[in-house]
Amino acid sequence: MTTFLVLCLGGYAALVAALYAGQRALMYYPDATVPEPADHEVPDMTVVKIPVGEGIESLAWWHPPTEPTGPIVVYFHGNAGHIGERGYKARAMIDAGYGVLLAGYRYNAGAGGKPSEPTLIADGATAMRHVLDLGYGKEQLVLYGESLGSGIAVALAAEHDVAGLILETPYSSVADVAQSRYWYTPAKWLIWDSYDSMARIGRVRAPILLFHGTRDETIPIRFARLLHEAAPEPKEAHFFPGGAHTDLYDHGAARLVIDFLERRAATAPVRGAQ
Repeated sequence: MTTFLVLCLGGYAALVAALYAGQRALMYYPDATVPEPADHEVPDMTVVKIPVGEGIESLAWWHPPTEPTGPIVVYFHGNAGHIGERGYKARAMIDAGYGVLLAGYRYNAGAGGKPSEPTLIADGATAMRHVLDLGYGKEQLVLYGESLGSGIAVALAAEHDVAGLILETPYSSVADVAQSRYWYTPAKWLIWDSYDSMARIGRVRAPILLFHGTRDETIPIRFARLLHEAAPEPKEAHFFPGGAHTDLYDHGAARLVIDFLERRAATAPVRGAQ
């Protein structure tokens, strides 16, 4: 019996050690695809390379707003896939007259970078600066975070004055999600990149739009509800019955996003006004 227990404990310790050592491989899924806008419904978007340090350039796509002072969405996508797979979302915003920067990640499109929470948040700030360097104002920026990207968007909105924050399938923290998935381990205490949005959301000063699906099995809806409850006003949340993790635009999310942007455009201050 003692030998059996020792073997079980040894096996459990080896499993936890393997999960700990390989956690970033479980969190980030590099995609070497270099997508072209014309292949993803947005031939009018421009390919840009944004230097993010260490000799790395992050691939991004850009389209200016119809009105020079109109809202500009800086979009941070989930941990898998590439910016081209979000082209249909950009299409809806562009057609409504809004600017869009689809920000890529340093570990995608063959850029050669390695992901971590600090580097991706810093790269997100660099993406914001890229838009500002084009001559636009921070009062025009609306940060949009999808899944993993919601943690990046919340972190940036907590530190910068922006016009709005959109969160699609967000979480309270990656540590919470990891603990729910690997319930048989002390996962919450072993995560390197926790993206603790719960600790940051209270510092956001911009209006917040949050939406999630009730059948999301990747990020259970309870974590989105926790984040919404902790968020300061003004805020709004929409929970789509039957919505999963990647199909919310099939349930009407585009209309929510456009309505939110319309309200940001209506209430935006005029640049240069006293």
